[in-house]
Amino acid sequence: MTDHAALLEAAFKTELAASRRLARRSGMDDAEALRATLSLSAGAAGLEQLLLERAAQRRRSEQALGARRVLAAAAQARRQAAPAAIGGWRAWFDGSARPNPGRCTLGAVLEGPGGVQVELSRATGYGDSSEAEYQALIAVLEAAVEHGATGLAIHGDSQVVIDDVAAPDFAASPALQAWRRQARALLARLPGATLRWIPRHKNGRADALSQRAATHHTNEDEHARTED
Repeated sequence: MTDHAALLEAAFKTELAASRRLARRSGMDDAEALRATLSLSAGAAGLEQLLLERAAQRRRSEQALGARRVLAAAAQARRQAAPAAIGGWRAWFDGSARPNPGRCTLGAVLEGPGGVQVELSRATGYGDSSEAEYQALIAVLEAAVEHGATGLAIHGDSQVVIDDVAAPDFAASPALQAWRRQARALLARLPGATLRWIPRHKNGRADALSQRAATHHTNEDEHARTED
């Protein structure tokens, strides 16, 4: 029989709370109440199968967390080792979907030595916010490749996309894999490129360009309806 410690490790917070309520109502001890609660969660598959599945989930989560920590440490080491580039290449990206999912727009900025300034602002079709963010990232990476950018520092406020790009294959989002593949292929063509999360309030220029595209798209739709 599985011991109480293993049951505690497998249980979700809601199940722990439910088991405590059951123990108070029924007079069961804590271990019996938790076993009954988890058995109810397991259903026809059975308690042992539930414990096996949750153990596997924990291992996958621990592996993904470990991989992210390794990647973060490597990125930090690269930033510390790299000399500060005066007038180097920098980029910002932002995407939005209205509603979510809905019509997508992107905004992006690329700056480089010699006064290079590229602004991108356009509608990109239908999708969700993560797809819109990925399209914005890809658009600015394509512009960077076209301009031969090196040592590019890329900034965005989508933690989902930035984590997904950096994640090992087994931990990446299946729903975003096509976008991820494009972004990583472009990053491979940009020596020394780094991707960094910033809070939304520090991503104002890219956000404004994305919102401008959304407003322009809405105005076009209203104009088309008026003509009809």
